[in-house]
Amino acid sequence: MTAMLLATGDPARQRRIGIALVTLATMCFSVIDVCAKWLVQSLPVAEVVWLRFATHTVLMAALLAPTRGAALVRVANWPLQGLRALMLVSMTALNFAALQYLQLAEVAAIQFSVPILIALVSALVLDERIGARRWLAIFAGFVGVLLVVRPGGQGFHPAIGLSLLNAAIYALFNLLTRRMAASETPESMQWLSALGAVVAIAPFAFWQWQWPAGGLVWAVVLACGLAGGLGHLLVAHAHRYASAAVLGPFLYQQILYMAFWGWLVFAQVPDTFVVAGAAVVALSGLYLLWLEMKRR
Repeated sequence: MTAMLLATGDPARQRRIGIALVTLATMCFSVIDVCAKWLVQSLPVAEVVWLRFATHTVLMAALLAPTRGAALVRVANWPLQGLRALMLVSMTALNFAALQYLQLAEVAAIQFSVPILIALVSALVLDERIGARRWLAIFAGFVGVLLVVRPGGQGFHPAIGLSLLNAAIYALFNLLTRRMAASETPESMQWLSALGAVVAIAPFAFWQWQWPAGGLVWAVVLACGLAGGLGHLLVAHAHRYASAAVLGPFLYQQILYMAFWGWLVFAQVPDTFVVAGAAVVALSGLYLLWLEMKRR
């Protein structure tokens, strides 16, 4: 079906499909975080990470194996697949640990710095030329992050450091995914990375295992795993219909879902600094995407 739609050659329609897919993906990612924040209040972080990826692996295998079985294990570069799995489990563990103490909107605002970090890594590590306007956008983005973090202020919590480290790894994770996309299938990247995460975190999860109590906890675990699998798969397919420059701005809508879930489930409302910082970071990222699209 995907191949038939791509073959139609209607660019406007393909962009709309890509935007719809990435919108659904951002909804899924917000569900992961709200489920994780709820679960880590009563279960160890390592166990929640393991349950998230274990359910992701099982559910995605059940959904995709009947039609895409070979694509799940079609691999061109095993070392990069392994590295991607380690990065994915590290990011998730850092994110879930931070969610124990931070508001959903705070975590989302810090995550918005990823496009800015990607631009910075491209300049410092990959020797990509960056003009004055892009440097200005990077600087503005970090000012926005400081508004959210407020080091030394009353709103500062040490767990913010975990979220910042998660964002840094996520930027590298995105660069790695872009490189792998040329040779690996979307199905193998999302499924094998999850399977590798299950194996990597298992010793830590079983060492401090606590059986989830009650049907509601298991339902939230399943929702977390399903949202993770679908979210990553939707993003992979969205990039087959539209470029990153087209899809990038729509990733920022996640802050709306995160703020809504934070208010609905945890009665948490982001303060003025978090809202202002998120807006600055988002605008900086959007400006970087616009410059990239204009250059290309």
